[in-house]
Amino acid sequence: MRLFSGKIDIIAAEITNNLIDKEQIETESPDEVEQDIAAVLKEYIRTNRDLTEKAKDMCEVRGLPYSSFHKIKRQMAERAGFIFGDEAVDYIMDQIIGTFMHSQFVEEIFAEDHELKVTMRPVIKSHTEIEDEIDKEARDKIKNLQEGTRDWEIEYKRAMDQVKRRRGL
Repeated sequence: MRLFSGKIDIIAAEITNNLIDKEQIETESPDEVEQDIAAVLKEYIRTNRDLTEKAKDMCEVRGLPYSSFHKIKRQMAERAGFIFGDEAVDYIMDQIIGTFMHSQFVEEIFAEDHELKVTMRPVIKSHTEIEDEIDKEARDKIKNLQEGTRDWEIEYKRAMDQVKRRRGL
């Protein structure tokens, strides 16, 4: 699962509208609730980016191959209590629900946590599934390079940027 910063406001608005429409939350300030959700999503992206950079740096300092990157990042994430990858959707939803519990803009929550998740999950999934398509398209562009090499990393980043730009992400 990959969350793009360009989708944050859209996701936050859809989640807020769905929860209000289904009468699962009550608020007098839907815009503020959207901002609360957006803050959770932005923090997720920031933390994920920080862990990625730290793991890359650690691989470089220790002289480890790129194949060690994911293991190191996962260990760092576990220590930080952060979850990424396929389990990230549940982690993000838990963070959003926690924010609702402390938000001054959510007057009342009428649904159980699992009911809120049933409403939020399709919204988050629909906006994050595009990652797989983008990844496949970028990999197809650089299939002549060996994965894990420095050249592959550079070209993969370049290809991802091109695909994202073309799709407006």
